[in-house]
Amino acid sequence: MALFDRIRKEWFIIGIVLVITFAKLEPSVGVKGGPLKPEITITYIAVSAIFFNSGISLKTEELTSALMHVKLHLFVQFFTLAFFPVAIWIILKLLALTSINHWLLKGLQTVGCMPPPVSSAVILTKAAGGNEAAAIFNSAFGSFLGIIVTPLLLLVFLGSSSSVPFSSIFSQLFMTVVVPLIVGQVCRHFVKDWLERRKPPFGVISSCVLLLIIFTTFCDTFSSPGIQLDHLSLLLVVLIIFSIQLGFMLLTFLFTTRKRSGFTPADTVAVMFCSTHKSLTLGIPMLKIVFEGYEHLSLISVPLLIYHPAQILLGSILLPTIRSWMVTRQRAVKLTNLQPI
Repeated sequence: MALFDRIRKEWFIIGIVLVITFAKLEPSVGVKGGPLKPEITITYIAVSAIFFNSGISLKTEELTSALMHVKLHLFVQFFTLAFFPVAIWIILKLLALTSINHWLLKGLQTVGCMPPPVSSAVILTKAAGGNEAAAIFNSAFGSFLGIIVTPLLLLVFLGSSSSVPFSSIFSQLFMTVVVPLIVGQVCRHFVKDWLERRKPPFGVISSCVLLLIIFTTFCDTFSSPGIQLDHLSLLLVVLIIFSIQLGFMLLTFLFTTRKRSGFTPADTVAVMFCSTHKSLTLGIPMLKIVFEGYEHLSLISVPLLIYHPAQILLGSILLPTIRSWMVTRQRAVKLTNLQPI
């Protein structure tokens, strides 16, 4: 029974392993011109479905309560979409001197350019007893902002690998990302009560579509015999990803717990998770659009595929410690406020 519960909780990670394995065994199924016709089903239908799903499931009415905490929002968005990619760029200048696979290093840069996820940071913040409203706002706002900023960052740091003009990339992003997101929000306005009663499995739907995108991405890789990945590079990238996550969580913790920082312990928890988590659900479709037709796309995607489970695993491991610290700190603040002046 415990095994089935474990599989149910980790089904998406298991799914990633299975679709990559199937792509290795039958790459012809998901390549361009193959039975799945990914140039249509993935590039347009699957990507649009993910963002329509995000739009209809996003509870924007819950964001108003957190809207006024401007300082926290500015810090999270600056750290996620400015400091993070620049810091990764500097780190990669040093890592370029090593023997780590060149395309995996480019993949690490794409991780830095990604917006925050809609779900994992909120779930972990809530589990730790942090500022859930702030986490919801920054995850949602960061996702909207990422639609514009992330493609720009990818093109600035990596450049477009295809011959598609800059305007074409953004027109496709608009049609497959922005429009479905807005349509989803409009639809939510009319069926909100029904959604609250039925609670459709939006997360499961997006994850299944995402697995299909990952499958076709790796089909392209395995159908190109010239692409190889050494295991040492992969292991080093895993270690680098965990080090980056832990280091950046510590950095945000130290900054937000300074005297006169203006952040409460609950704010600190939200900032730690929202500033360091990156979105796989939004990231993979964006990479698919910006680097469409690029033979090394799957290698560039690998660090993001590793970063997603790594951030959940690390967050879950640190959760009891973070929760204990926050409770202790909140008690200390209350005692301080109760002392007579």
